[in-house]
Amino acid sequence: VCLRPFQSPAQGSRRGWIGRILTGLVHFSRRPLDKPARTSRILSVVNKAKPAKMTFKLLSTGNPKVLKGQTQGYMTFILHLAPYTLSGHNTCPKATPGCAMACLNTAGRGGMFRKGENTNVIQKARIRKTQWFYADRASFMATLVSDIQKAIRYAEKRGYLPVFRLNGTSDLSWEKYSVIRDGVQYNHIFDAFSGVQFYDYTKVLGRKVKDIWNYHLTFSKAESNDFDTRLALSNGMNVAVVFSTKKSLPLPATYMNRTVFNGDDSDLRFLDPQGVVVGLYAKGRAKRDTSGFVVQV
Repeated sequence: VCLRPFQSPAQGSRRGWIGRILTGLVHFSRRPLDKPARTSRILSVVNKAKPAKMTFKLLSTGNPKVLKGQTQGYMTFILHLAPYTLSGHNTCPKATPGCAMACLNTAGRGGMFRKGENTNVIQKARIRKTQWFYADRASFMATLVSDIQKAIRYAEKRGYLPVFRLNGTSDLSWEKYSVIRDGVQYNHIFDAFSGVQFYDYTKVLGRKVKDIWNYHLTFSKAESNDFDTRLALSNGMNVAVVFSTKKSLPLPATYMNRTVFNGDDSDLRFLDPQGVVVGLYAKGRAKRDTSGFVVQV
């Protein structure tokens, strides 16, 4: 992958629009206005000076862990579908009771419900997206292509390298789905965007991605897939393991005779050293796990 020199937008763009705000405020301060008119002018300056935020129909960004990657020059865009059978379709063919219980689908705002309710706008949106994928795949994939194109422009304009996770809360084999970009049909989304990095976690061993150079997979250990976990390690894959370690303490140094690499430092799994266990701290519901999904240490 050809990496462009990273130029952080943290100072450039922010300083730019803040500067425009200050310039505008100085300009308006010279005009005698009553308080309501003055407030209106100030808001007008702020809204015009702020950089426009890109909107997507399928992708999202802003996950706290994902944002850590921006310090390394990458901007991650994630597709969140409804996990397991929540939508009426199984998007996680190798799901276990432990991972279903601890699923990050209910992390952050996705898990904020009003009293007496068991869903929210985020969950409903993920279900709608998933049902769209199964009901009209051609339209869904066309929209995904459009979103990725917009995301690339959005990230590069701000000095970041765009990277993508299509299984934010699912485990679909995206290499199986053809896609059309600019009138040309490709075998899969990774081929359609061959110059862009994709990455995911998976519990599906043996996916045919060996020859897809821009798609990186990390295998996920669960409470009942020890055989697959050892096989994944022997095949050269990194394996993600959730540990019960308190956040204030370091993760185990080794597990399954492999070095444990802290996977919570960032979400950029394609940058991890090869042949390691990617250690993760238990979060949310996973802290109460009793199934064995979370490795007790």
